[in-house]
Amino acid sequence: MADASAPPVAASDALLRQLEWTVIRRLDGLLQGDYRTLMRGAGVDLADLREYQTHDDVRHIDWNVTARLQQPYVRQFLEDRDMTAWFVLDLSGSIDFGSDEVTKLAVSAAFVATLARVITRHGNRVGALLYGRKVEAVLPPGASRLHVLRLLQMMRAPRPKAEPGTGTVLADLLHTAAGVMKRRSVVFVVSDFISAPGWQEALARLSRRHDVVAVRLFDPLEMALPDVGLVTVEDAETGEQLFIDAADPAFRERYAAIAQQQEEELLQGLAQSGADTLELATDDDLLDALLRYADLRRQRSRMKAPLRFPAHLRGSTQPAGVPA
Repeated sequence: MADASAPPVAASDALLRQLEWTVIRRLDGLLQGDYRTLMRGAGVDLADLREYQTHDDVRHIDWNVTARLQQPYVRQFLEDRDMTAWFVLDLSGSIDFGSDEVTKLAVSAAFVATLARVITRHGNRVGALLYGRKVEAVLPPGASRLHVLRLLQMMRAPRPKAEPGTGTVLADLLHTAAGVMKRRSVVFVVSDFISAPGWQEALARLSRRHDVVAVRLFDPLEMALPDVGLVTVEDAETGEQLFIDAADPAFRERYAAIAQQQEEELLQGLAQSGADTLELATDDDLLDALLRYADLRRQRSRMKAPLRFPAHLRGSTQPAGVPA
């Protein structure tokens, strides 16, 4: 990753140059010929009619033809490759956490830079909504390399901690996104989904109108507390501190049980939202994760059910549409 002590413009440019050589060129080359099935535009031109199949969207049924032929028929449209992608970015305090050298924010920045540059290299546009303590900024869609650099600079800008007793309300960000995006788009919601309740319903509403991919960021330490003895921990959102005894097996067991329960609730909320899900850990290989997810997206074009692709399944293949 780029040197965090460098000026914001230089650091963002260094990160993008590094990704262009290590990830973007390879990813872009491997996706040649598969562009349409990876991320679709919003087609409007009628191409053909065919008999209805079980996985088809009922909204595409041609009721006039269906009534005449006494058999359900659906309209097929020419795909429009002119696509707009939006990054809905959670940049709250918990995103700046990482148990090793890489934080969730660094993973988020690398993911956004990679996909934004791949998309804009094809002549399409990307926009963004950024959330810290509130929805801070909306970056209108653009298609240049400078536009991607501006987005990275905005992501890496310092942010104050939230006030005590307050935390992330991801639903506010998702509601704002729904109001900003007038045209059907590909939407990447990049967050750790550590938030006040209510984001599940907001994400489901967004998914009904747009092609939504929930990119869930996490760190392995969030699931299991190591035996490090007496230690002071700090709330990444508010800065509040707590002195704990991590050497106590009973304490670590309670911590793991609560973390597991929260994990199950989070994954259930993502599954019920109708959005595809990509999970990225701070120790992931970004290129491998994106290539495997591209394969699943191509399968997704023939499936009705949303996908969930866990980050820990690095060496295996998960059937499309089957939650892990």
